[in-house]
Amino acid sequence: MRAARVFVGIIAAAALLVPAASAATQRSHVSLSPLESGVLVDINSFRRAHHLTPLHLNANLSAAALAHTEQMAQDGYFAHESADGSAFWKRIQAFYASGAWAYWSVGENLLWSSPDVTPATALQMWLKSPEHRANLMNPRWREIGVAAVHEDSAPGVYKGLDVTIVTTDFGVRH
Repeated sequence: MRAARVFVGIIAAAALLVPAASAATQRSHVSLSPLESGVLVDINSFRRAHHLTPLHLNANLSAAALAHTEQMAQDGYFAHESADGSAFWKRIQAFYASGAWAYWSVGENLLWSSPDVTPATALQMWLKSPEHRANLMNPRWREIGVAAVHEDSAPGVYKGLDVTIVTTDFGVRH
């Protein structure tokens, strides 16, 4: 029987404002798993219920979320910072460039749970954390990237458990 232990990022990454200098090319298509798609639908339903703008899926933010999620799963750590200790926004910026944008801001929510985590459960876990809830309710966000990775016998902080790690990267630039 799998442990029903559920862990949510201790701190949702705070928004970061950075002045920008050059535009980035954006890919327009992302293929989502049922879990990832459900997370996006549930987040947007929650935002609509609170009179907030729904978020548009952004391929670059999804690529940033996936790269970080895969690295955490493979290396056995769970943090907003990258494995090399660099700040989350620097990692996201490599995918979601600040470029020529006058305004650029990003945020991140993370969680890890048993492999059978549902979109509704993921949303509820984030809503129980003030920092994660603040990211979900941030009226500035316009775009989102979503990634979910399942890892059997995950190393490190996951203690050999089968886990699913979910990352949502939020962004706005204009």
